Amino acid sequence: MPYKERVIEKSYFTIGEVADMFGVSTSLVRFWEQEFDILQPKKNKKGNRLFTRKDLDNLKIIYHLVKERGYTLKGAKEKLKTQSGEMGKDMQIMESLQRLRSFLLELKADVSDEGDTDPEN
Repeated sequence: MPYKERVIEKSYFTIGEVADMFGVSTSLVRFWEQEFDILQPKKNKKGNRLFTRKDLDNLKIIYHLVKERGYTLKGAKEKLKTQSGEMGKDMQIMESLQRLRSFLLELKADVSDEGDTDPEN
């Protein structure tokens, strides 16, 4: 039986990695940390921020509200206070739909590639 490596998932992400994931600056991530109570990254002895998966999920919600939906910071805070549980579910549904869309687009491309090859030529 061949050896199969386990996929190792990171537990913590640096602020630079987080900023790259969202396509924003590190200063914006620090600003959002100050503005939104739901962001609580851990800090090591040097003071470097270490973001968990939960922090990333919360950042996705904040990013969606502020950058994609155009909420003001005050409006985003209110939305999170009143509908935080619903927002998490909505984000999971959106991510699932995006993965499904990507899969279907890949499938469509594969099918159209197979149709382009003409065996008679």
